[in-house]
Amino acid sequence: MTQTDPDEKQNGNDLAGKIQQLLLPKAPPHCSWCCIGVKNLMAVGVGGDFFEFAPTHDGCQVVMVGDVTGHNVAAAVVMSLIYGYIHRSIEQKCSPLEVVQQVNRFLNKFGARSEKYDHLFSSTLFFGVIVPETMEMLYVNAAHPSPLVRRDNRLFELEASAPLIGFFPVEDDAVRSFQFGKNDRLFLYTDGISETTNRQGEMFGTQRLKAQLQAHQGDHDEFLDNLFVSLNQFNGSAPPRDDCTAIVIDFHRPQPTA
Repeated sequence: MTQTDPDEKQNGNDLAGKIQQLLLPKAPPHCSWCCIGVKNLMAVGVGGDFFEFAPTHDGCQVVMVGDVTGHNVAAAVVMSLIYGYIHRSIEQKCSPLEVVQQVNRFLNKFGARSEKYDHLFSSTLFFGVIVPETMEMLYVNAAHPSPLVRRDNRLFELEASAPLIGFFPVEDDAVRSFQFGKNDRLFLYTDGISETTNRQGEMFGTQRLKAQLQAHQGDHDEFLDNLFVSLNQFNGSAPPRDDCTAIVIDFHRPQPTA
């Protein structure tokens, strides 16, 4: 058996990481009706987390975040497949349900080729489409950690409406809607954040996330900075064991109709 040189393996990871960073958006879009912030930290330079903010042909705004099984080069390859396929899909018709169903069938075709490796072709996915004129969002949550919406002193959870993509059918009733209002904050994240552990093996958990979301009064970028400082303090400044992605959208007012 030929052994892989550690330096060669690291060079491969570095190259894959550079390619992956080319795919992900460099910065959130500037919108008159909202402010968007994002922070992303990969555990090993490459990983399975992915996200996007893409305008649609009819003036809507896509927001998506997902987490492919694993956090290595294999996960990065599958993430790239999903990312490219979603971009192709939203150029044609941006229906959350249809896009998620299409991606699910796409992954199933690869997974069906081999029983041994089919678990690699699976992912959580939250895919939403926001209409700026009304600030309504249609979405499908395929087993992704529930995004949170802060409205004054209340929190709403956008719970899963479909199973993990890559294994099971996504039913026609998987689409949900949420009506945002002025000053709402939408917070999306991957499980690398909530499952960050300290030296005692305790997880950061969703309750700490909720408490931090409710307590923070600064802007979206300040919230993300404070969150990652809290995670770093919680795990004793240890390197992350899983990819961490967090997205915040602060809503201002509906965009006037052109």
